This record gives sequence, C-alpha cells and structure tokens, in this order.
Amino acid sequence: MNLKLNLSNLRGDITGGLTAGIVALPLALALGVASGLGPMAGLYGAIAVGFFAALFGGTPSQISGPTGPMVVVLAGLFASLSGDATLIFTAVIAAGLIQIVFGLLGVGQYIRLVPYPVISGFMTGIGAIIIILQLGRLLGHEPPGGTLGALGYLPTALADINFASLALGAVTLLIAYQWPPLLARFIPGPLAALIIGTLASLFLVPVPVLGEIPTGLPSLHLPVYEQSHLLLVLEAAFILAVLGAIDSLLTSLVADNMTRTRHNSNQELIGQGIGNTIAGFIGGIAGAGATMRTVVNIRSGGKNRLSGMTHSLVLLAVVLGLGPLAENIPHAVLAGILVKVGLDIIDWSYLKRAHTGPRWDFALMLLVLALTVFVDLITAVGVGVVLAALAYVRQVAQLQIEELKKLPESLADPEEDELLRQGSGKISIFSFGGPLSFGAAADVGHHVREKVKPGSRVLILDFSRVPVMDVSAAMAVETVTKDANAAGRELIVCGINEEVGRVLNNINANFKVIPSYSKLLEALQRAVYLVQQQDPPTANTPHTLAQT
Repeated sequence: MNLKLNLSNLRGDITGGLTAGIVALPLALALGVASGLGPMAGLYGAIAVGFFAALFGGTPSQISGPTGPMVVVLAGLFASLSGDATLIFTAVIAAGLIQIVFGLLGVGQYIRLVPYPVISGFMTGIGAIIIILQLGRLLGHEPPGGTLGALGYLPTALADINFASLALGAVTLLIAYQWPPLLARFIPGPLAALIIGTLASLFLVPVPVLGEIPTGLPSLHLPVYEQSHLLLVLEAAFILAVLGAIDSLLTSLVADNMTRTRHNSNQELIGQGIGNTIAGFIGGIAGAGATMRTVVNIRSGGKNRLSGMTHSLVLLAVVLGLGPLAENIPHAVLAGILVKVGLDIIDWSYLKRAHTGPRWDFALMLLVLALTVFVDLITAVGVGVVLAALAYVRQVAQLQIEELKKLPESLADPEEDELLRQGSGKISIFSFGGPLSFGAAADVGHHVREKVKPGSRVLILDFSRVPVMDVSAAMAVETVTKDANAAGRELIVCGINEEVGRVLNNINANFKVIPSYSKLLEALQRAVYLVQQQDPPTANTPHTLAQT
C-alpha cells in the first residue's frame, strides 16, 4: 500500500479540494438530515470518510463522503431502531470493518462484475427513494421514515400544503439546476441554492427549519451490543458495506476514465472501510466515493490524495463555526437539494435507450428497481445478480448445445477428413466449444443420444476447445460413457487439457479406462482401426492403417 503523498500537482490538488469541499457542504448537511441523524452527522461523516478514504484508498483523485445510497439505508435503520443513534453508529463502524475485510480478501475484483442492468436498477431505485422521502418535506411536513411510510403520508401532506415551503423547495431546485456556469466557477449551484433559499425564507411566513445545531469537535461514540437488535444492525452494516463498495468502485471507474489512470479496487475498499469506521466512532454517517464531487475535483485540477484530504479540512473548518448559521436553514431548501441528488442518481441515459436493447435486460432493470423501492437494497441486488447469472449461463449453455449438435460430415484438415471418410459413417464426432458448465450439463447426454449417427460404432468426444469444466459437466460425460457402453459403442476422447482431465478423473470413475488422445487426428486413427476390426475391409476398401 503506497501512502506517500504526491506533491507534484500541489496547486491543482488544493484548488480541486477547496472546490469539492464547497460543493460537499450543502450535500453533507442535506444527507445528514435525510438520514435522521442531523446535519452535523452528515458533516462529520464527510470529514472522516473524505480524509481517510483519500489517505488510505486506491483512487487518488476520488472524493468520498455521504451519498444517496448510503443515506437510504441509514434512514431505514433510523426508522427501524426508533432513532437510537448509538446503534446506528455501531452499524456504521461494523460496515467499515466489513469493507476492510472485503479489501484484504480481494473482494473488490468481484464487485465490479455486477451486471449493468442490476446497477442501473438499484441506482435508479435509490434515486426514486430519495425523492419519495423528500416529498413530504417539500410540502412543509415531516413524513414518517421508510419509503412506504412516506408514500402513505402523501395524501395527508397534500391535504395541508405549506405553500411557502413548496415555493422554497421549487426555487432551490430551479437554482440548483439552472445556476449559470459562469457563476458556478465561483460558487457551485447547490451552495448558491442553499444560501439563496435560506435568505429568502427569512422574508416568508415561518417554515420548518433545522433548529439548534451543536458546534465544535465531535464526541466519541463507542459501539454497543444489544442482542434484541443485533441481527438488524449486522444486516444494515452488511448492506452499507456492499453498497458503499459498489458505489465507490463505480466512482473509481469514472475517475479512471477522466484521469487515464487505473485504481486499486481492494486498496480502495480498505480506505473506505477505515473512513467509515472512524466516521462511526465520531458520530458521522457512512459514506462512499461520490461521483459528482470527484468529477468537480478532477475538473478543478485535483489528481492526488491531497485533494480529497483538503476537501475534508475545508469541511472541518466550516464545522467549527457553522452551527449558528445553519440553524435557520429550512427543511424545504435541503429537500430541494436532495431532490436534485435523487434525479441525478436516476439512470436517465439507460432509460432513454432501454427500449432499443435486449428486453430481458430492461425487464431485469425494472425488477431490481421495484425491489429496491418496495423491498430492500440487498434483496434487489441479490435477486438481480442471481437472475443475470442464470440468464448468462443459459445463453452460454445454448451456444454449447448448438455446437454439440453440429456433427461434421467433413473436416477441414485433409488427413482428418480422409480418416472420417474411411469410417464409413460409423464414427460420430461431438465437439464441445468453450467452458463446459452446469448450464449445458443437463442436455449433453440427451443431445448425444439424439444426434448420434445410426449405426455408429465409435463416438469421439473432442474437448480441444474446452478450457474448464465443472462437476455437473463431468457427470454428464459419465452419462454419455454409460450410454455408449450400453449401446455397444466404443468411446474415445481427445484434446483434454490438464485441468479438465483432473476433473474428469476425480469425478468419472470410468474415465481412466477410456482411450484418450491429445489430438483429433490420433483419435480418428484409433476410431478407424476399431471400425475396421469390427468390419474387416473388403477388396474395395483397402485397410491401410496399423493399430495405434
């Protein structure tokens, strides 16, 4: 792990960190409130995760902090635990430790294998959840926790709309989206929306505001153990760890693309884990790699670890004196900022093009989206990955079976073709293409029985293009072996590499007595010999082969 600070881009890193810190300020406040733990928890989380993930992580230009996906989990946990902050911070600490273990075990390389429709579905679902949770606040109310609770509360909120709150939220959202790019060079859109919305609220009728906020350095929060809530806390910790890992590594890929570098996924997980563990200890919410803040950092000149650490120091300086200023920030203003966060998370790019792609992928995306919104994130990702994997296995299995159905009448190699012709139609060659797995195993025996030539005396199984094989496929080969023996046919195999041979030898008890050759040519020579032994050559078919 290389922790040496690179000072070659000092000016760019400081500029990028300062800009990212300013952008992160309103988001940290809003996400802290959305989690249920308050604005300072959002800032403490941004400081801890941002600093230590930059110092120990594997993506030098990445800015980390509270993100929408993590807040959705924390808000649900807050509702489930009736606001018990100590247990929530325990879950954050546990999530960080799990991420460290993920990094040490090399799990990062596997997290990147989650299919795009699954990622698109749960990210879009998270965006929808964030928006749903803020609708009540936009209308001037404090809705109950949870997606279903917030949706169920909407009719009540709509019956008693606080139009001042609604106007503030709408103006905030408009400013966040339409803030002129020229002015954005000096003050980011979200921060401008926060300031303008708060100032505007001072001249309106009273609207719900944040209220008293503590200032100064955070206090220490040690993890606690309560058996009655243990499973709930551990489940939330695992979801936070997995979600944070996926979110961070996706942002790492964005950073790689912009900087033309390559991140270290396992080191990134360790850095994120350290950051989240410390965040839990100081009363901060969990965080992850933040795409928008990372993009702002890179575009402002940030390239190295120092930029992420600078971003955290900016927030720390703000925390020490922010409390009195932040007390008057209206909930509707933060809700407007969060609605923009939710809209930005939704995968509009894929949704616009989904109808032109495979229907199965779009259906999978919609299923994951629905499960994310109405069930939970871990179920959504788990079901999505399993279904995507089964669909892929089915596609590969179909290709393998189609290849198996192609019994060659002639071969490209002249010598092999001549040997096949000498077999007089009594040699059947079955060629397997690609990795042979459980997907095709169930149909291998059936298709060999169905496609074998009538009158065939010898079956050749060609494994030349099979790099790997699992137990299910090995059992299918054993079925083919038994069928050949029962039909009085000779079985020959060829082209088996060392790994495939080891699986077949360990699983298939009869495999050791089956003639095996390294090349198809040798297998054909043996097959022709066996055919001619059973049917001695006539005067018209001279026997020119010796026993091999």
